[in-house]
Amino acid sequence: MAATRYAMALNKLDGEDIVVVYDIEGGRRLRIAQRGAAVVGYSLRVRDRLHEVAAGHRSGEEIRQRPGSRFAVMAPFAGRIAEARYAFDGVEHDLAPGETGARRQARHGFVRDAVFDIIHTEAGNERAVVTFATQAIRPRPGYPFALDLAVRYVLDAAGLTLEAVLRNVGGNPAPAYFGWHPYFSVGRGDCADWELEIPAATLIRTGADLEVLAGEAAYLPVEAAPALDFRARRRIGAAILDQGYADLHPDADGLARTRLWNPAEGFGLAVWQERGVLHAFTADTLAREPRMAVALEPMEAMANAFNRTECAAAIRLEPGAERKFRCGVALELA
Repeated sequence: MAATRYAMALNKLDGEDIVVVYDIEGGRRLRIAQRGAAVVGYSLRVRDRLHEVAAGHRSGEEIRQRPGSRFAVMAPFAGRIAEARYAFDGVEHDLAPGETGARRQARHGFVRDAVFDIIHTEAGNERAVVTFATQAIRPRPGYPFALDLAVRYVLDAAGLTLEAVLRNVGGNPAPAYFGWHPYFSVGRGDCADWELEIPAATLIRTGADLEVLAGEAAYLPVEAAPALDFRARRRIGAAILDQGYADLHPDADGLARTRLWNPAEGFGLAVWQERGVLHAFTADTLAREPRMAVALEPMEAMANAFNRTECAAAIRLEPGAERKFRCGVALELA
């Protein structure tokens, strides 16, 4: 029997279970840790040269400690919840009871440490699929709701797709939204000489604490801040980004694409999403290799959406209901 284009294997990285997906014909390799369902590697062949474009965790210890939240799956919220407090259906909730000062924080959800189950795998001529699932989102202090989460990765000729499904398995409506925290590299050296394109009309403004400003102060047209305006692809240079972008303009197929490009190598990546916002981070504060990767984070809703009246409909999940969010990354060549 002839071998198929895609193959899959289970492996370990310093004791952590890893799913490895091979595109034999295309020369690609995708590695995903069961802990957090986080990508730890994605290598591409570009003009007969192999490029590792995913700046993921490099060891089992990093997978367990998750510095920088590399490729984190973020649910039931992404980004920061201001002061770890929010109100939902008239009830006040505290995600960090008893904490004060710097310890009073909540960000990136509850599943980064969860060891997901593998509930489906598929490897054939057209694609490879691996689906992870967790029931880790259950009632806890500040979040008295129950959700199931499934995360499906699809590798095919078009690139890598992530599809997340949040399902409310509790008896009451729940606030919930999804985000992905990938870091990408398009060549050697730091990101100064790479080019970035973000098709956004609006900036999401934060304070010195990186929490989104209240009310309308959170929004600023990108033309009012030229240093943060990447609607036309341009060199990153010395720009320091830890910035949310809203009102993404879609291409003709309905997908909004943020592009990271290396002119010296003649290739780049398009990070696409069906809706939501995009957060860009030039990784200046990372302990490991700062500015040698750029986080391009598709999010179903903005940070602190639990506290935003304009996000109330987007994050509300009724009992028994489910909501999907799709995003992904594709190679682009000159």
